[in-house]
Amino acid sequence: MTTPLSIPYTQTLNRRSIIKGAAALATTAVSVKAASAATAPPLGQTGAPTTASEPLPLGPLPGGRYPDSHLESAKKGPPSFGPPDFPAFAGTMAVERVATGFRWAEGPVYFAAGRYVLFSDIPNNRIMRFSEDDGHVSVYRQPSMNSNGNTIDREGRLITCEHSGRRVTRTELDGSITIIADKYNGKRLNSPNDAVVTSDGAIWFTDPVYGIGGYYEGVKAEPEQEKRNVYRVDPKSGDIKVVVDDFVEPNGIALSPDEKKLYVIDTGFTDGPNNPSQIRSFDLDVSAGKVSNSKVFADMPKPSITDGVRTDTDGRVWLSVGWGDPNEDGVRCYTPAGELLGKIHIPETVANLCFGGQQRNRLYICGSTSLYAVYTSVQGSMKP
Repeated sequence: MTTPLSIPYTQTLNRRSIIKGAAALATTAVSVKAASAATAPPLGQTGAPTTASEPLPLGPLPGGRYPDSHLESAKKGPPSFGPPDFPAFAGTMAVERVATGFRWAEGPVYFAAGRYVLFSDIPNNRIMRFSEDDGHVSVYRQPSMNSNGNTIDREGRLITCEHSGRRVTRTELDGSITIIADKYNGKRLNSPNDAVVTSDGAIWFTDPVYGIGGYYEGVKAEPEQEKRNVYRVDPKSGDIKVVVDDFVEPNGIALSPDEKKLYVIDTGFTDGPNNPSQIRSFDLDVSAGKVSNSKVFADMPKPSITDGVRTDTDGRVWLSVGWGDPNEDGVRCYTPAGELLGKIHIPETVANLCFGGQQRNRLYICGSTSLYAVYTSVQGSMKP
């Protein structure tokens, strides 16, 4: 960083030089303030987000050609991941890096009304916004209480899981923030991670301990909840109840398009080699606010884990993968029956994903320092 006022050490600071220096500082301060309001983050971060109007490393990933080799089919016969058997991707679709300059991108959610994606940059304590119409990247909220997972409710309001806040919040349409959940049985939650909203307005969220394990992605603290639970917040009374209590570390959460299934990821492998690295499915009764019939939907190849999950309108399950084998970094797509269809290879660990675009056919992928996107031939479920 260049100092706006450079004075030799041996120079005598007379009144005139001080006045000139003060004027230079004032001018620079105005410029810095204006730049900060536009694109630049506060000091101590990784730098200003790179927007789509700037040169590489944005754009299609290096080495790509149609059909993009980053899209891998799991099998040759039907059902396969690509044409002609299963048209998840057409031959002219490419994986692109659309924004970069983050420390740890997580929790994307798409707002169709504004045509933008909000996602968390956890260590930088901010929520970012990517506008898909012109590729502009800006800070939506800072501080964000080390936000992680985000979703949208049926009224178009942002629902956020906060690590350092140890709570789930709702951003009202006027910008004010309402606390949805921060305690259970009189004790603080651990560190809410991800959430989903059912059609009755209930909020379901996971509560592992990742956000209180240190100071990088939250505030170090002792867990007050003995178990790492999955909770449901009643839409009318606001009461919070435990719906599943046998996870090692519950993480990503999603609904099937018909709301008959609830998917929850267990990243317990981070706590020990014998713990699960998997996604589980449950039969969901929305009206009763209950789940049953727990099954392992898919196991991940250790040492990799899956973190985020979304579904498309045909019930396929899309999972983010990373943290272990670099060859597994990316996205996995499964049939509703749990059969692997294919992978999207990303050059970074992938933490989460969501569908967006005007046709909900653009998959946005949070890959550590960058936001990636790829068009698909399927549409994301309306259960974000």
